[in-house]
Amino acid sequence: MYIPGVYASIIIFILLFPFLIPTKLKSKSLRYIKTSLIVLLTISILSSIAPETAQIGAPFHKYGKPKIAYFGCNYQIQLTKKKFCDSSKSLDWCFCNNFNAFATLAHCYEIGHPNEIDSLFEMCSVYNKTLNYNTLTHANDYYTNHAKSIMDLPNESDQDLIHFPIKLNETEIHIFEKAYTSFLGNFDISVDYGAYLVLYWVAIFVVAGLSNWLKYLCPQIFKYFTDPLTNWFRSRISLPSTNNKNKTNELKIGKIFDMLVPTRAESLILVGFTILCTYFMTAQISYTEGDPLFHTKTTALLRYYAVRASLLSSTMMPLLILFGGRNNFLQWVTRWDYSTFITLHRWVSRVIMILITIHSFNYSIYLRINHKGIEPYIVLGSAAFISGVIIMIQGLLVLRRKWYEMFLVLHIILAAIFIFGAWLHVETLYCVWFYYVSATIWAFDRIIRILRLVQYGFPTARIYLLPDETLKVIVPRPKDWEAIPGGHAFIHFLKWDCFWQSHPFTYTTTNHHIILFIKVKKGVTRTLADYLKTHKNICTLRVAIEGSYGEKTPAGKYDSAVFIAGGNGIPGIFSEAIELTDNHQNQIVDNQNKIKLIWVVREYSSLLWFYEELISLRNFQIETTIYVTRPHLPITEGDFERRILSTDTLKEHNELSPLLTSSSQKQSNSSTSLIDIDKSSSNSYHSTNLIFIIQKELKHINFIESRPNMSKIVESNIEESRGSTCFVTCGHPAMVDEVRQSVVVNIYNTERKRVDYYEQLQVWA
Repeated sequence: MYIPGVYASIIIFILLFPFLIPTKLKSKSLRYIKTSLIVLLTISILSSIAPETAQIGAPFHKYGKPKIAYFGCNYQIQLTKKKFCDSSKSLDWCFCNNFNAFATLAHCYEIGHPNEIDSLFEMCSVYNKTLNYNTLTHANDYYTNHAKSIMDLPNESDQDLIHFPIKLNETEIHIFEKAYTSFLGNFDISVDYGAYLVLYWVAIFVVAGLSNWLKYLCPQIFKYFTDPLTNWFRSRISLPSTNNKNKTNELKIGKIFDMLVPTRAESLILVGFTILCTYFMTAQISYTEGDPLFHTKTTALLRYYAVRASLLSSTMMPLLILFGGRNNFLQWVTRWDYSTFITLHRWVSRVIMILITIHSFNYSIYLRINHKGIEPYIVLGSAAFISGVIIMIQGLLVLRRKWYEMFLVLHIILAAIFIFGAWLHVETLYCVWFYYVSATIWAFDRIIRILRLVQYGFPTARIYLLPDETLKVIVPRPKDWEAIPGGHAFIHFLKWDCFWQSHPFTYTTTNHHIILFIKVKKGVTRTLADYLKTHKNICTLRVAIEGSYGEKTPAGKYDSAVFIAGGNGIPGIFSEAIELTDNHQNQIVDNQNKIKLIWVVREYSSLLWFYEELISLRNFQIETTIYVTRPHLPITEGDFERRILSTDTLKEHNELSPLLTSSSQKQSNSSTSLIDIDKSSSNSYHSTNLIFIIQKELKHINFIESRPNMSKIVESNIEESRGSTCFVTCGHPAMVDEVRQSVVVNIYNTERKRVDYYEQLQVWA
C-alpha cells in the first residue's frame, strides 16, 4: 500500500460525501466539482494500491555515480576471492567496520573515483561510523604501508579471513571504473533519455494547448494573425495533410493495403519523435577494452542496446495507453480530437514495438552466447512480445475495417497480455513503475467509462427504422447530463448477444431526450433493422449511453461560420449550428454573425430520415443549402410516408425540436409548423411530385441539384464574410478532405481575412 495515496483517498472521500446524497445538483459548477472529486478519488485509490516494487521504481530512479564507484571497486575486490569478514556480515558493514577492508576500498576510491569520497562516508554513516577526510588519509597511509598483493600469498586459503589491505592493480581500477560507467551508466543515461522523450511530448502539448485555447478564449487576437509567415505556416504545415490530399480518406497502397495519412503537423511531430528515439537509442554507448563484466565486445553491446531499448520503450508505455483511451485528459489540454490521439497512439506503438524487437533480439542472442536457460520471466516477456506483434498485424486498417468487432475484442485481450506480461517480465527491476502506471491508466479509463454508464442510467429507448436505412434512437436524457454540441456518445444495445459492444455516434438533443441517428451496416445495426421491418419499423429496447465526448469548436467566435455536412454527418453539424444560433441570437439579428449550413446528399430520399429536424430550421436564422448530387433517383412512397413520425409520438417524445438549447416558444412553433403540413402529401404521387412536395415543405431551404464545388463554396463564403470565417465539416471522408484542401488554398485571400478549419469527423477505424 502507498500510504500517502491512502490518506489522499480518505480526505477526498470526505469532501465527496455530501455530493453523494441522492439529490439533483442544479448548479453546473457543483456538478463539475462532484465529477472532479470522483476522478481524483479514483486516481488516489489506484495510487494507494501501488505495489512496493512500483513505489521504489520511480521513473527517475538511477544508480548514479556513487553506486558506480561502489560496485566497480567492490567487484574488483571480490574477484580476488579474499574475505575480510565472515559471511554473516554484509559487504557494506564489513567495509565500514573492518579497517583493512575500508583501507582497500578507500584506495580504490582515491585512484578511480576521487569525486565520490563523500558517498563512501555517507554509506558508513548508516552503521554509526563517523568518517572524514582525516580517516581517509589515515586509511591511505595504512594501505601504502601494509597492503599485500594476492600473488604474494600462494598458500592462503580463499576461506581464510585476511588481516591486511589487498593491493589492487591501479590500471585495473580505471578499467573497472570505465566498465561500470558503460554498464550502469547506460542504465542512467537511458532513464534520462526516456525522460527527454516525455518532455518532448509535454512541449508539444503545451504549444498545442496554448495555441488552441488562445484561439478559443481570445479569438480577436487571432483574427489579425494573417501575416505572410503565419499564413505560410498554416497553409504548409499545420493544416494540410501530409500528401496534400488524403487525411480522413484512406490512401491506397497496392491492391490490398491502405492507411490513414496524418496531417503534416502530425507527421512532423512523429518524425521528430522518431529522430529523437533513433538518436537516444544509439548515443553514448561504448565498449571498454578488457571489460571484466563482458569479456567480448559483442556481448557487451548486445546487453547495452537491449537495456537502452527496454527503458526507452518502457518510458513511453504510459503515454501510449493514455493516447488510446477515451477519457484522455490531454484532449482537454490540447483541444485535439480523439482521432488525432489515436493517430499518435498507432505511430508511437510502432516505434515502441521496434524498440521491443531490438530488446528481444539482442537478449535472445546474449542468452544463447552465455548458455543461459529459459526462465519464467523470459517466457512472460516473450508472451508480451508476441502479443505486441499480433496487435501490429491485426491493427492494419484493411483488417480492422473488415472485422472491426473482432479487432476490438482481440485488441483489448492482447493489450492486457502485453502490459501485464511486460509487468511480470520486469517485476524485480526498477522499471515496474512504468507498467503499473500503464495498467492504472487503462483501469482508470475503464472505471470512468463504467461510472459514465451508471450516471446516465439504463433507460428504455424507442428505435425507429427510417428511410435510407437509418435508425433513429430516442433516449430519455437525465437532467444533469451535459451535452456537447458536435460531440458524440457511445451506445450499448443491452441484448444478450451484443451488450458488450459500443459504437460512437453524434447526436441531437431536446430538453428531455437525446436522439442518435445510426446508419444501418453490418452486425447489431443490421439485426435491429431486420427486426424493425417485421414490427412496423418501431420497437423499444433498453440501452446504455456513455459520454458525451468531444470538444465544441469555437465557431461562435468568428464573424461567419459555415457548417458543411455530408450524408450521415449532419446530426452533429446540425446541433452545433443550432446551439450557435441560440447563444448568439442578438448578434445574428444585427447581422454581425452569419451562420450557414450546407448538406450534401446523394438523393432526395436521403433527406427523409432527418426530415423533422430540417423542418425545425425554419425557426432559426440559418442560411441552409442542400446539394442533391443524384436528383433523378426515385423516391418510394413508403419512404416518403415515413418522413414524419405520428403526431402522438411527436407529443410524447418532443422530437420536433432536437436542439441543444431552445426556448419553449421555438418548440411550440416547430410543432405547429409540422402539424400544419398539407396532409395530402402522404397520398400516392409520382417521384417528381414527391420531390415537389419536399421542396414545398422545406421552402426555407435552398436546393441545388448538382455536385458541390467545394473550392468555390469556400472562396465565395470568404468573400461574403465581414471578417473572419471558419468552416466546420463532417461527412464522407473524401468530401471532408476536399473541404480541408479548399480551405488551405484560400488561407491566402486578397482581403487577408482569417480563415480556420475544424473537423468533426472522427476516423480511427
